Amino acid sequence: MNRIDHKKEGSQILVTIAAFVVVVAGISAAQAILVPFLLAAFIAIISAPPLFWLQRKGLPTWLAILVVILGVLIIALLMAWLVGSSVENFSRDLPVYETELMQQMTLVMDWLERFGVNVSGLAVTEIFNPGAAMKLVATLLNGLGNVLANGFLILMTVVFILLEASSFPAKLRTVLGGPESSLVHFDDFISNVKHYMAIKTLFSLANGTLVAIWLVFVGVDYPLLWGLLAFALNYIPNIGSIIAAVPAVLVAIVQLGFMKAAVTAAGYVVINQLIGSVIEPRFMGRGLGLSTLVVFLSLLFWGWVLGPVGMLLSVPLTITAKMALDSRDDTRWMAVLLGPEIISKSSTEATHEPASDSES
Repeated sequence: MNRIDHKKEGSQILVTIAAFVVVVAGISAAQAILVPFLLAAFIAIISAPPLFWLQRKGLPTWLAILVVILGVLIIALLMAWLVGSSVENFSRDLPVYETELMQQMTLVMDWLERFGVNVSGLAVTEIFNPGAAMKLVATLLNGLGNVLANGFLILMTVVFILLEASSFPAKLRTVLGGPESSLVHFDDFISNVKHYMAIKTLFSLANGTLVAIWLVFVGVDYPLLWGLLAFALNYIPNIGSIIAAVPAVLVAIVQLGFMKAAVTAAGYVVINQLIGSVIEPRFMGRGLGLSTLVVFLSLLFWGWVLGPVGMLLSVPLTITAKMALDSRDDTRWMAVLLGPEIISKSSTEATHEPASDSES
């Protein structure tokens, strides 16, 4: 019997892995449809709190949705107007930046060899290629621009999602038979997602604005472009702020020299530490974090499956899955594995025991 049970468990594991592979392959094949839909869902979740606030103020649903959609359109057109020319100019000047960065690398290698450091056999230019980082940013921006070319489809999807948002709980009550207790987990999950997205969007906007202002002060080219990049990548904890800083610092090296580049990097560090480590944790609820390893793996996974836009949405998608797992008792253990480091109660109690002994 034990052998039969083990065979059944092994078969179930293999079937689960095979199903996962099939689902991932299907997601990748449907990338052209899924990416606009995910962007629309992302925008709709951010737009839902203003919509519900307008409805509580007495506006009819159609008028509240119209106001929210007009606001989204105004913000999108403003961003396109401010950043569109910067993206085009940056893509045009990219070969120039790559050439000058390679020249800077050659100067640094010559300087190191003067002090006896032999770097000729280390293939430094292949291991550390600053042009590759610039190309990655250009690919990311161009990929996002290609998706936003389907702006009408995304906008219409947002409208229909917002139309269904207010009536979906009533539908779910009807499906589940009406008891309020059956909706507790769903309500907790939805409120956590809205809370996370609202707080993260607010502080990402603050991060991008401060970065743009700092780069204008230092004198780095394309400050609005780097501010937009800092806003988008701030949804990726820890790693995103580093990725957002790299192209701006490289441009500063080419344009202003190493001293101003160091000042630029220092500004990024101060802004990200102030917002990400001091202010944001005070407003972000418990259980809404991810371990650094999970952040990095989700960035690679969703970027591979969904392309550049998948990299931007990697952490929101993963944190949403974590919230869904955390909303049920039988799957909470998986949410704990995805979360950050937990300080055990025993270690906490051990730190307090000497104090209690001294008091006695």
